[in-house]
Amino acid sequence: MSYNKNEIIAFLKGLRDEIIAEFEKLEGGARFERKMWDHLTGGGGEISLLRGNVFEKAAVNWSGVMGDKFPMVDAVGPFFATGISLITHMNNPHAPTVHMNIRYIETKNKSWFGGGYDLTPMGLYYEEDTLHFHETAKKALSPYGLYDEFSKNAATYFYIPHRKKERGVGGIFFDHFNTGDLEKDLQMWRAIGKTFTSAILPIYQKRIHLPYSPRDKEKQLEARAHYAEFNLLYDRGTKFGFLSGGNPEAILCSMPPLARW
Repeated sequence: MSYNKNEIIAFLKGLRDEIIAEFEKLEGGARFERKMWDHLTGGGGEISLLRGNVFEKAAVNWSGVMGDKFPMVDAVGPFFATGISLITHMNNPHAPTVHMNIRYIETKNKSWFGGGYDLTPMGLYYEEDTLHFHETAKKALSPYGLYDEFSKNAATYFYIPHRKKERGVGGIFFDHFNTGDLEKDLQMWRAIGKTFTSAILPIYQKRIHLPYSPRDKEKQLEARAHYAEFNLLYDRGTKFGFLSGGNPEAILCSMPPLARW
């Protein structure tokens, strides 16, 4: 038994539009530019990209693709995969980078949910921001008792082995999630998506107008380099995108516009 794909896609696109509207409100001027793309084995997606004064670069992408051969070792045979993935790279180094992804994958014999959201300060750290971000995630997951598990997953997944450190200050992460309770799993997945803006917007509203120095900007660019290393070397979404024949422009939207090594 599986979910109604059209309902899943409608939720994802609606959430994408809600997040874009909130980001544009914060930006106050520039707007997201959207670009459709087609997948070579079926389906496609839409890139939504913003370059402005608050958001140096923000991408909120949706995709829904299918094919005859699942590209990873997780499963075999025909597949359908849909999700939204977003990333922000802020002009002000006091404002952290945030990443969010929620996805649904269906193969011939099984289906599952995955995703989460995580926070990465770019050289300038605020304990109160970390606490707010995690408390929002904890509240979203309180009806399901999954915060501790998903938080530990994030600490493990977003670890950069060659740097011997986590990518940021964590968040929540899950994959291959299917308890057999279709409705409860769907509610949990939706809750994560719907609480994302509550996790990040109060942080941005406090940080985007703070003054910063040239050295603060240097710290930001150095931290961005580590972020890029993780995304290119270890991120499952990047690997899945390339192995499944996805759009390189959409896949690499997560990369920072500037970084320093």
